[in-house]
Amino acid sequence: MNLKSVIGSAVKPAVLACAALLAAGATIASTASAASVSSNWAGYLASPLPSVAKRFSSVSGSWREPSAVCSAGREGYSAVWVGLGGDREDAQALEQVGTDADCSRSGHASYSAWYELIPAGPVGVPIRVRPGDRMSASVTVRAHDVTLRIRDLSSGARFTATRGVANVDVSSAEWIVEAPSVCFSTGSCGLLPLTDFGSVEFTSATATAAGHTGTIDDADWSATALELRQDAGHVLPGGSRRSLGLSTSLIAAAPSSASPADGSFSVSWNEQSTQAEAPSAPSLPGFNGGPP
Repeated sequence: MNLKSVIGSAVKPAVLACAALLAAGATIASTASAASVSSNWAGYLASPLPSVAKRFSSVSGSWREPSAVCSAGREGYSAVWVGLGGDREDAQALEQVGTDADCSRSGHASYSAWYELIPAGPVGVPIRVRPGDRMSASVTVRAHDVTLRIRDLSSGARFTATRGVANVDVSSAEWIVEAPSVCFSTGSCGLLPLTDFGSVEFTSATATAAGHTGTIDDADWSATALELRQDAGHVLPGGSRRSLGLSTSLIAAAPSSASPADGSFSVSWNEQSTQAEAPSAPSLPGFNGGPP
């Protein structure tokens, strides 16, 4: 994600919570069913095959809102979303819509819906999200118009918005659980600790390119499974000395195999008691030396 994936719960003076573009170091392979490691994204990313030379026009998916496992003294943030673009470190745009499941330092869980059109910041969606709710979302791009839809299938609440943007990125399609980032007034950014969300199951995960709609493993594009690995002892840059967890813990989130039938898969959270190097800070447009 991008400029604030922790809607409404992590914005403090001089600090901007954000959902980062795919962080540096997560090398994307170009073969079908390839795998890669990321410091902030877990799930699947689809890229059109060079021989097809198509760009995506829409992406959609459904998931059940996870129940955040919170405990006093341990913050956590997570975002579940579908989107287009943003898979390169130098990406100039990312169009996405999804939900958050966060934990405050006091151990309180909060849930929200949002959309974001990078480089603009996230926008809250007036839908009350509850753990266990079945969510459905899509992003559609026509020229420079982006239509974002999200619906709570459990309550019937829905939201649709079409926004005009200067730049779009439709070079990839994603179905992601993300560890958001935070950016400081100094311009430095760092990853936030990932919420213990248990497991998130995506269903009806499809994308459309040149009028053709297919699932994650469609023959017209390559699919990359992304596994998130995060050192829980990482300390935020920019002057903040707030520890994000135990220095000997590695937080991970990994996707299962995607079903050829409907693109369904799950992403599961786990914590390992092993020493790990701190992940690279994500690169965002206008931050950390990224393009303005």
